[in-house]
Amino acid sequence: QVQLVESGGGLVQPGGSLRLSCTASGFTLNYYAIGWFRQAPGKEREGVSCISSSDGSTYYADSAKGRFTISRDNAENTVYLQMNSLKPEDTAVYYCATTKSWCGVPVVAGLLDFFDYWGQGTQVIVSS
Repeated sequence: QVQLVESGGGLVQPGGSLRLSCTASGFTLNYYAIGWFRQAPGKEREGVSCISSSDGSTYYADSAKGRFTISRDNAENTVYLQMNSLKPEDTAVYYCATTKSWCGVPVVAGLLDFFDYWGQGTQVIVSS
């Protein structure tokens, strides 16, 4: 079956780091651009970052620039989000999603309808 599974979330102190993974099964990720999104309780789902399917170009929301790094390993069918210098406002459920369209503007603008497959999310809590 077609699945996206996020992992790597957890509880971390402010200033700490987490590395999230998004692994596909039932299809090959290398033909898709991959976006990371997050949703805090009571808030809209927002775009965090994405990486293209072709040249690996990366895009970041202002909230992620300088702290988060997205990468992909096509051989492992996995996309990663390295999150450093975490802040309490980063607390959210983090989702990955795929699109066959260009991801830069859609992820930064939070245009969720551009994305086709979604994972179930992984919880990130940043608290002292």
